[in-house]
Amino acid sequence: MTPRTGRRTGQLHLNAFLKPPGEFLAAWRHPDTAADAGVSIREVLAFARTAERAAFDAVFLADLVGVPFASEDVLSRVSVVNDSFEPTTLLAALAAGTSRIGLIATASTSYNEPYHVARTFASLDHISGGRAGWNVVTSLNDGEAQNFGLDAHLDHATRYDRAEEFHDVVKGLWDSFDDDAFRHDRVSGVYFDPGKLHALNHEGKHFKVAGPLNIARPPQGHPVIVQAGASEAGKNLAARIADVIFSGITDLDRAKEFYAEIKERAAVHGRDPDHVKVLPALSVITAPTAAEAQRKLSRLTALLPPQVALADLSYWLGGFDLSAYPLDGPLPELPVSNQSRTAQQQIYETARRDNLTIRDLVRRVANDDRTITGPPDLIADHIEEWFLGGAADGFNVIFPYLPGTLDDFAELVIPELRTRGLFRTHYTGRTLRDHLGLPRPPGRG
Repeated sequence: MTPRTGRRTGQLHLNAFLKPPGEFLAAWRHPDTAADAGVSIREVLAFARTAERAAFDAVFLADLVGVPFASEDVLSRVSVVNDSFEPTTLLAALAAGTSRIGLIATASTSYNEPYHVARTFASLDHISGGRAGWNVVTSLNDGEAQNFGLDAHLDHATRYDRAEEFHDVVKGLWDSFDDDAFRHDRVSGVYFDPGKLHALNHEGKHFKVAGPLNIARPPQGHPVIVQAGASEAGKNLAARIADVIFSGITDLDRAKEFYAEIKERAAVHGRDPDHVKVLPALSVITAPTAAEAQRKLSRLTALLPPQVALADLSYWLGGFDLSAYPLDGPLPELPVSNQSRTAQQQIYETARRDNLTIRDLVRRVANDDRTITGPPDLIADHIEEWFLGGAADGFNVIFPYLPGTLDDFAELVIPELRTRGLFRTHYTGRTLRDHLGLPRPPGRG
């Protein structure tokens, strides 16, 4: 067990990343999953209730608004991009079937309008009693762009410039009414106090929005803002606007650097760094013994066709087709991606550092090498080291297949974390801001 010196105050935060039937691309083939879980409200609600029983801060739903470009053979072998609920619709259903857990959904700033997003998440916050969160994304690929009248995805700088203004408009719309604006006075006939209504009248580079929003101010004031940018523009946006920041960093030293940088950037923007929660991704397969956990991983990874693994690697390299290059050769120099520049850069750094061929990289995808596999004390050691070592405020926990890896984490790892005093035994508040220890932002009045 990691020595617990210099214990920090507070407890870690855990977010359950739900991508039914699992994050692993072949999860739908696992005999213990429901292949159609992505469009089964019964299955997804069961996952959310499991996470709630374990007192996770929130569940999180990722999203794409289009199918990535790939061969029909590859696309026909994966479920996630082809068969899944629109997340805000799903969250409304989950809100009715849960009572305490936070509910975070993705909505793109590239292919939505601010008024729609503001109204949707204000409604979700009211429906859930203050448990909504918005994952702010700029979208990833040309397949999404071509569903919205564009030939290609917006360039990186434009996406982030638009996202910053988009966010500011949404927050302004959430503050259209003061908290006590609605009087509902049947005697006088006054529904709301007109002096407590604020039109936005925004005119900017990308948007012209008059407002006001036609719904009362959300219970949380502002639903929780989540962001995952890792480029320079992304980190600056996240440090300025986000309450929660996801990252995909798996190296401890790099995670510490990222954590310190985000906190420093938040302070530069005049924010309290403690009110910006950094949650790295943590993919886990656990079991009572190391051997059993390894058997679970091997059983899962054997299900992934090699062409899907190659296509997944190609996707994160910016969608460039690698099939024309020799598998036993080095990763070729490819143009800078307009999709996820950080992911592309990380793959190149790994390939060069470890002298990997394309085949080696594909094997790592197929073997799910980003997943920590082992008994619960090993998983808890990792969590404790990162949390106490200044690398994380908690984790965005990823489940390779569902419900198995979620059930195992809840039944084996959560009790170990509680024994170490690292995680709550029950909810002490009712809103997502309560769970995260975040203040409720004041309104305009």
